Amino acid sequence: MRRLSLSLVLLLLCSLAGMPASAQTAAPEPTLGAALQNLGKVGTARLRYWGFDVYDANLYAPAGFDPQRFEAQRFGLELSYLRSFKGADIAERSIDEMKGQAALDPAQAQLWLAAMGALFPDVKRGDRITGVHAPGSGARFYLNDKWLGEIADDAFSRRFFGIWLSPKTSQPRMREELVQSVSGAPRAP
Repeated sequence: MRRLSLSLVLLLLCSLAGMPASAQTAAPEPTLGAALQNLGKVGTARLRYWGFDVYDANLYAPAGFDPQRFEAQRFGLELSYLRSFKGADIAERSIDEMKGQAALDPAQAQLWLAAMGALFPDVKRGDRITGVHAPGSGARFYLNDKWLGEIADDAFSRRFFGIWLSPKTSQPRMREELVQSVSGAPRAP
């Protein structure tokens, strides 16, 4: 039933975005290893919020990755959770962060929230969700190295991964730690 509702949400997202489901690029890779092929770990950061460790983030990108043009390149972002969270809370926080980057149409925000709510599972300490940005296709997700699903909407993918990689992120120090080895910028004290 969950897969059926996720499929319906994804089909709705594709139709509202004006992108037929058949216009997607290559089919998603069935394993995380295949999805991250030719990508190397370029940065690591830990999110702490009000003194609590939330997750460790790892950025996987190709040689020559340009963080100023992240939305035009394929990469992976792994979040290794250090505490338990409900999937619905992860989706809500993601939408809040996406709205913080720029105005977001309320109807679009509700569609994206529903898609993430249908996709993101509850996580416990040690679980890893890895998102892969596939330019022109959308965001593909893996839970502990296994296929979870995708949101086939390029605008969603750009905004979602902007939570960590956009210059407008709410966590600029985390962004700096994730991209420092590829940006050539000195680290702030």
